[in-house]
Amino acid sequence: MLQRVYRQIKEADAEAKVTIATSKSQISAIHNQLGEQAAISAEPCRRDTFPAMALAAAHLQDVQGISREESIVVCPVDPYVEEEYFKALKELARQAKTGEAGLVLLGITPTYPSEKYGYIIPADNKRITSVTTFREKPTAERAAEYIGQGALWNGGVFACRLGYLLDKAHELIDFADYQDLYEKYDTLTKISFDYAVAEQESSIQVMRFAGQWKDLGTWNTLTEAMEETVVGQGVMNETCESVHIINEMDVPILAMGLKDVVISASPEGILVSDREQSSYMKPFVDRMDSQVMFAEKSWGSYRVIDVEKGSMTIKVTLNAGHSMNYHSHRHRDEVWTVVSGCGRTVVDGMEQKVKAGDVVTMSAGCRHTVIAETELKLIEVQIGEEISVEDKQKFEYNAG
Repeated sequence: MLQRVYRQIKEADAEAKVTIATSKSQISAIHNQLGEQAAISAEPCRRDTFPAMALAAAHLQDVQGISREESIVVCPVDPYVEEEYFKALKELARQAKTGEAGLVLLGITPTYPSEKYGYIIPADNKRITSVTTFREKPTAERAAEYIGQGALWNGGVFACRLGYLLDKAHELIDFADYQDLYEKYDTLTKISFDYAVAEQESSIQVMRFAGQWKDLGTWNTLTEAMEETVVGQGVMNETCESVHIINEMDVPILAMGLKDVVISASPEGILVSDREQSSYMKPFVDRMDSQVMFAEKSWGSYRVIDVEKGSMTIKVTLNAGHSMNYHSHRHRDEVWTVVSGCGRTVVDGMEQKVKAGDVVTMSAGCRHTVIAETELKLIEVQIGEEISVEDKQKFEYNAG
């Protein structure tokens, strides 16, 4: 979705400067998808939408040198939309810069009484008008009442001048600049932009949008947009109806006699849910304290395949021409077994060629890296009483 939305933005406005606000853990995945095309404002930890937007605003001013008078548009990256949506975003930005309101929202014309979205209650039926109030995610029955009153879906899209967002950030957070805010980010209160700003703002407008808009941020809406009912290894018998399987694992899934169900399996966990109920999974997921089992990196990816007391086993895939950082660990030994491909390893400055079947051992404290000449797959076994992602020290190394 990120690649699609980025491409659509650039097609609508080739001069648009795109900054992606995301978590620190997603940086490598974004670079893999977009290269260095977009700027990234990375949260060091999760603090909900208002702190994330405050950090991004500070990044725009202090790192990128964007003027306070410049209008900005904030939008999610997971809607399924077409060209007319991005034309509307350009108009939204112009309204924020020239209009009388400090904040301008994009209100989506509802297509059905949804329980998944908040609602914006406009003052009248004009295309651009003031906002009377907001309504939290209602029941379907109450949503139908709101729609009868002319309510619009709140899709989380708004425009304002950069200075407006910076002023709101300084009103609610004590910080000097981007670096100061980044360093104290973990102390900030978790709060959404709607609660912190939008619902408190008296100078606020909404612009109607009646074009195609589908939020793919839930399994329910994502499966509606899927062309295939099974992604990955999955089989359904003929008694299944409106069932979708998304399987990232190397084991098959068999579904029988199910109706209106989504099944998603990944190294992080397995979801089996009624399609409608899948929209309400967030509070349950937030309570789960699970280890990261898969990650994309700038050099490739890794997948955790076994965790034991005193050891962890990982399958690593390095893309051709890429290498890990030259690094060491204080509290663990490591053993690499090359599964396929060829390349070079460096251990304490000594290089050697490696191919399928070779085994390389690194003791705690050894500086090491691996350089892939072709796509290189290896099994990494970490051994130690303290195995942690924080146990890593990076060094400079000229691979030559």
